[in-house]
Amino acid sequence: MGFEIGWFLTIIVGGLAGWLAGKLMDMRFGIFMNIIIGIVGAAVAAAIFRRLGIFVEGDWLGYLITSFVGASLLLFIAKLVRR
Repeated sequence: MGFEIGWFLTIIVGGLAGWLAGKLMDMRFGIFMNIIIGIVGAAVAAAIFRRLGIFVEGDWLGYLITSFVGASLLLFIAKLVRR
């Protein structure tokens, strides 16, 4: 049985991941955009990881890592497009 993350925890973890990725990539957004970037990043990273055969532990920390990687990737692409 896998770990199920609720909508409230999704917002919290997604926001944290988006904020951390923003700090790493030196891009400043508000809390709402951090949440969106973190959640969308989680979906993007999960799809990429699944395609590559990479499976992250299924608890909230695994979700945070996946969200962070995906959000960082999204912000990296956004930085390239902005130039």
